Amino acid sequence: MGILVTGGAGYIGSHTCVELLNQGYEVIVLDNFYNSKPESLNRIKQISGKSFKFYEGDILDRELLKKIFADEKVDSVIHFAGLKAVGESVRIPLKYYHNNITGTLILLECMLEANVKNLVFSSSATVYGYKNPAPYFEEMEIGNCTNPYGQTKFMIEQILKDLCNANPDFNMTILRYFNPIGAHVSGLIGEDPSGIPNNLMPFITQVAVGKLKKLNIYGNDYDTPDGTGLRDYIHVVDLGRGHLCALKNLSGYKVYNLGTGKGTSVLELVSALEKVSGKNIPYELVTRREGDIASCYANVDKARKELGFEAEFDIERMCEDSWRWQSENPNGM
Repeated sequence: MGILVTGGAGYIGSHTCVELLNQGYEVIVLDNFYNSKPESLNRIKQISGKSFKFYEGDILDRELLKKIFADEKVDSVIHFAGLKAVGESVRIPLKYYHNNITGTLILLECMLEANVKNLVFSSSATVYGYKNPAPYFEEMEIGNCTNPYGQTKFMIEQILKDLCNANPDFNMTILRYFNPIGAHVSGLIGEDPSGIPNNLMPFITQVAVGKLKKLNIYGNDYDTPDGTGLRDYIHVVDLGRGHLCALKNLSGYKVYNLGTGKGTSVLELVSALEKVSGKNIPYELVTRREGDIASCYANVDKARKELGFEAEFDIERMCEDSWRWQSENPNGM
């Protein structure tokens, strides 16, 4: 069974490819290395002991996608490819709308032409917006997103739903991620941001390894146990396993949260990383950022009941694996 993984060299994509290869799937990776590096592909092969097809290119390249579908036996697509930095999306919204939405439309048109009817889509908890109270249920009304990145995920979800309504034989599963952290236990692949990290965990680990001086914690006056923001962190390997569960249960249009169902505050995450690394993490409490919310965590009942998926790793394990990756790869790949 051939699985086309768009964005397969990226953080979540690479870990998912490892899980796919370990389960005997034939993997075809498409990536343009905008948010990833070619070395990631070598490390996927090293971990899995298996090879796979790779195409360097972009989901906006219609001719390349048509060639892939013509030359490869693609049964299903896992669609990760897209721009993903929240702050950047606010500064350059048109680039995000064009890349994420137009790219997905081209991918879907090529799938239609090639009669490929199975898709797992990488969405985000950002689609729940700022009005819904945590925990988030899949049945909640979505939208009211606080940034263009979230809006692109919301819009793509609607596009996929409309496409399934028009084509009842299509199977499309939406996976709404919460906050992926951690790394493969080998220390060979992990989150490898370019420049200053946008996400919390790589920022913390880069402070711990001495690459950055201190962490800014935005707001300590939220309605949470210690006043800092509460988020649902999920190990990236668990997230990869969640995609396999989705692949094995494709049927119509479905939506699932992928998280642990538990909230961890910023200060709790800092403390956990200090514990496993033995390093002091200097931080400064600063004012809230516009658009940030107090609490964001999942209700995970639906994924457990329908997909048989449950996150395995706890916060300490997530921190252990994140620290191993960072300490063994202080400058990334």
